[in-house]
Amino acid sequence: MRGPPPTTTIGSRVLTDLRTALPSRQRAAVLADHRVFAVLLALAAALRVVTMLGYRPAQLYWYDSFTYLDTAVHLAPSATFHPSGYPLLLRALWPAHSVELIAAVQHAMGLAVAVMLYAVLRRRSLPGWGAALATVPGLFDASFLRLEHAVLSDTQFIFLIVAGLAVLMWSPVLSARAAVAAGLLFALAALTRTIALPLLLLVLLVLAVRRAGRRRLAALALAGTLPLAAYAAWYGQHHGRYALSGADGVALWARTMTFADCRIVQPPPEQAVLCPNGTVVDAASEYVWAPGSSINLLPGDRFRHNDLARSFALRVIAAQPLDYLREVVRDTSIAFSWTPIAHPARVTPAFGFSRGHWSLPDQPLIGKVRQEYDPGIRAMSPVGPYADFLIAYQYVAYLRGPLLGAILLLGAAAAVRRPRIALLPWAIAMGLLVAPVAVLDFDHRYVLPVIPVACLAAALLFPPRPPSPPRAPTRSGPGAA
Repeated sequence: MRGPPPTTTIGSRVLTDLRTALPSRQRAAVLADHRVFAVLLALAAALRVVTMLGYRPAQLYWYDSFTYLDTAVHLAPSATFHPSGYPLLLRALWPAHSVELIAAVQHAMGLAVAVMLYAVLRRRSLPGWGAALATVPGLFDASFLRLEHAVLSDTQFIFLIVAGLAVLMWSPVLSARAAVAAGLLFALAALTRTIALPLLLLVLLVLAVRRAGRRRLAALALAGTLPLAAYAAWYGQHHGRYALSGADGVALWARTMTFADCRIVQPPPEQAVLCPNGTVVDAASEYVWAPGSSINLLPGDRFRHNDLARSFALRVIAAQPLDYLREVVRDTSIAFSWTPIAHPARVTPAFGFSRGHWSLPDQPLIGKVRQEYDPGIRAMSPVGPYADFLIAYQYVAYLRGPLLGAILLLGAAAAVRRPRIALLPWAIAMGLLVAPVAVLDFDHRYVLPVIPVACLAAALLFPPRPPSPPRAPTRSGPGAA
């Protein structure tokens, strides 16, 4: 028997095998089943291309973006708010010397988040249109376009959280291998933004309620803890104490400044210097930076007093728990307003695409980063007509607060109706919403990670697609009709 002609490739043989294995009607059915999501994904990718063309090179914030880029070049654990998980990604992209590449990778991550959501929901037998609908806010909300286009850690954080959830939810029975992978992903999320630390504990709690098994819980806990312990040891070599950051106490102290009453708290003299001193700003987080706030009147850098600030804050919360809860609830409620509320007043809450030209401050760190990471770093500027389109688009494509509230309520109903699969994403969504406010303050940026996870939980409320009836076997050979 003669073999295939020399021009036959492996790829063509694979395609031939697929055509043989799947009749044309079945191939068409498979493609049609994912058609809605494929169209949405293509449109979302086009939007991200428009964003890169409309605002170049990328959004760079003083001082966060340049700190991340500098840490990527000189890897060392930061003693401020930023752990080193995100700089590790920037380090991997450093050989290209391009902040535009960073933005491109982050836009790809945004698309990958939608793919993971869709895959998990289809795995859970949701129809194609229902699974695709759950990805719409993350794919098309203009706030995600802006976030992915900025040199900030948030997009990587969202990617890791959703990836961890996808691993945990992929199979009805959690395997030890999946538990280890999820633990590592949540550990990486915590090294990207420390707010993921309580989320890891929340995951363990929910899985314990679901009776996932001691060995699997132990595997997840160990995989989630070891990278954090290694990072804390690395931090200790540089800063003399084991920690993931040097700002948790300062952040919690700022949270208490909106309600602390030292007549009730009666702190010891060494903590009393951190009592409110009459300085009033419009958001808890602003106390970290306000020149007149009590922590900034102490000698040295504010983060040198992190341990003292933590002790003071915990004492205040213990003495005034209801006041603390009131402030957390009040600031969290900002997420549900129809019109975005600027908090603090100096920020643009949602509609950030504009025709204006940004400028970079005259700071030595910027020159250093330009020399070492990307010589093409410059202030971002709009490019028409792409920027004009995005400016108009953002006012329409924005998930209003009441809609987010409705999604969370649907997720809560799903958690009650189908607790084995919906409780975990809903609990994570609520943790992502409340935890940043509880440890520092509300920020519209911090709400964005809630949206894809909340959509995942809400989609699980709807009944799964019934299984297709088995096809009758096709007869062949001499006896076929």
